Amino acid sequence: MNPKIKDDNTVVNLRPKSLKDFIGQENVKKKLKIAIEASKMRGDHLDHILLVGPPGLGKTTLAQIVANELGVNIYATSGPVLERQGDLAAILTNLSRGDVLFIDEIHRMAKSAEELLYTAIEDFKIDIMIGKGPAAKSVRISLNPFTLIGATTRSGLLTSPFRSRFGIILELSFYEPKELATIIEKAAEMMDIKIEKEASLILGKRSRGTPRIALRLLKRVRDVATVEGKDVIDVETVEKAMRILDIDDLGLDEIDRRILKTIIEVYGGGPVGLNSLAATLGLEPDTISEVYEPYLIQAGLLARTTRGRIATDAAYSHLGYKKRDTLFDM
Repeated sequence: MNPKIKDDNTVVNLRPKSLKDFIGQENVKKKLKIAIEASKMRGDHLDHILLVGPPGLGKTTLAQIVANELGVNIYATSGPVLERQGDLAAILTNLSRGDVLFIDEIHRMAKSAEELLYTAIEDFKIDIMIGKGPAAKSVRISLNPFTLIGATTRSGLLTSPFRSRFGIILELSFYEPKELATIIEKAAEMMDIKIEKEASLILGKRSRGTPRIALRLLKRVRDVATVEGKDVIDVETVEKAMRILDIDDLGLDEIDRRILKTIIEVYGGGPVGLNSLAATLGLEPDTISEVYEPYLIQAGLLARTTRGRIATDAAYSHLGYKKRDTLFDM
């Protein structure tokens, strides 16, 4: 087995380094490729990019690829960390010409830090207050031209002035099972694991359209194969691992099913408000809306309406309920 890939803390080693090696998101790759090539031909910095999509679809990987393709350094941070203008100013003043600044969860930046970015990404200048009280004065500092890449799961939380300053806005979508199967096969090769094609496709179908989940499941299936002394991951091994992990044919885990069952059994199929649902389940509303809901909606099991969340007919069928066969017949 490859000594570089021995534990679960090596997912970064599985990340592709170039656009041609990045599987899926064809429209996103096409737009990025044109923008990168045009930037290199002009000898100018790349325009600022906003990557939007649920967790695990490759936003961080794409940011690293952009830096690799441009041949520049990338400095990564996250929105919640940037609480003060001084925190952000320290990063901005250390950027070299053309460097990439990647901010994950950019919608969670403090308002003061966000406002500092306005002039930074538009004019490559920042205004810093020196001193306190009546003696305080504003000093304008010039920055090297750089590229800001922001990643967000909730673009609606970005203010309109901030969002409009991104020249390239890219929406990432869930992956097809065949794309995930290809990712799994490539990852297995890097991890020195053999996996049957049919087994990789089944695993792809259980991965909720998300590469991060696909890689995580691959490692758990590898564990089962190791314990059973198998040299090749086959369909039987995948199915056994999925039963152990309690993941069904659609890739739903215990919490996914709890969410749907609560809507059906407690709230008569809905509609139910997010806060009420979260309180009943004992989960944070953001956890439901950002982690679980996107895939449930994509899979056609959940619908969001102006009145609240509704379990669809597909959810009833998948969980074995008759339509409206609930505590509250509606």
